[in-house]
Amino acid sequence: MIENLFPNVDWEKMWEATVETLYMTGLSVLITFVLGIILGILLFLTSKENLWENKIVYGVTSAVVNVFRSIPFIILIVLLIPFTKFLLDTIRGANAALPALIIGAAPFYARMVEIALREIDKGVIEAAKSMGAKTSTIIWKVLLPESMPALVSGLTVTAIALVGYTAMAGVIGAGGLGNLAYLDGFQRSRDDVTLAATIVILIIVFALQFIGDLITNKLDKR
Repeated sequence: MIENLFPNVDWEKMWEATVETLYMTGLSVLITFVLGIILGILLFLTSKENLWENKIVYGVTSAVVNVFRSIPFIILIVLLIPFTKFLLDTIRGANAALPALIIGAAPFYARMVEIALREIDKGVIEAAKSMGAKTSTIIWKVLLPESMPALVSGLTVTAIALVGYTAMAGVIGAGGLGNLAYLDGFQRSRDDVTLAATIVILIIVFALQFIGDLITNKLDKR
């Protein structure tokens, strides 16, 4: 039945492409989470009326985040080709997509982190300060735990965006389902290959959304 619906699909290739997409998405989500948290906390703490209030640091960090967040991903990939070539000595394959994926997603997630931290009741932070808590203690014991549901929700949105980014990266040879859909599907006029790759991408997206919602609901104690 499946062979009749998708006569041109090489399922071994489809599986390999799926693994590459999951690898690119998983690793970039992990690194994006760490960098996004660091940048988001820095933006929050250096903003007006916060613990490390500093207009210059906030302005510079905010500007960098805004610039990289605003560049369309397909253009960012092209702009980063020399950097990727220098870093990895290649611009092809799953690993070659990682710099662009991370640089494209981390600023996006950093803004979500900043927004999540701003939603925390200032009274909780003030109470921790009045008890003599250090900034590091406030970060680990107040800011991150209180904002965790929003952080996970934001990470889910970012992860889904990264799946789309991997598909775009595939068009210029980064591998994955996007590469398979473009080379084996579109360029060879095999609509069934493109459709099959699209269905697998949708399954990945739905799975990420389900897992993200599940974790968010578990963490949300409201």
